Amino acid sequence: MNPITVATVGIGIMAGLSFLASSIGTSIAGMAAVGAMKKNKGAFGNYMVLAALPGSQGLYGLVGYILLQGYLIPQVTMFQAWMIFALGIILGVTSLFSSVMQAKVCANGIAAIGNGHNVLGNTLILAAFPELYAILGVAMVFMFKGLMGVPGVA
Repeated sequence: MNPITVATVGIGIMAGLSFLASSIGTSIAGMAAVGAMKKNKGAFGNYMVLAALPGSQGLYGLVGYILLQGYLIPQVTMFQAWMIFALGIILGVTSLFSSVMQAKVCANGIAAIGNGHNVLGNTLILAAFPELYAILGVAMVFMFKGLMGVPGVA
């Protein structure tokens, strides 16, 4: 397998899992919002904020792509390609789990708001914790990009 193929597959895994993560996460929270609207239609704005929150992980996949796209050249080394592949798996899987767990926190907050409890602020704070790990995944891509050196130079 040539290096550019390995790097491209790594970036594809990173972006694909991150986008999948956002679609799953927003769907979990969105389904909770639909259920909560049966009890409390007036809180739709709160539901929408919480349902959108797990969508940020898809953006992290895009940021990872932007950070690593300069390595998608024929001169990319095998070391750089395998680093990109590993970073793609790390960011993609981290985003996937982060989004699903964040969606569960948001879904519980949505259900509580639907039952008349004023927990939007508390839910946002608690939902930030799983988000942190997706952000750390992006930070890892940024830090390892510096260790990989100039694209195409060993």
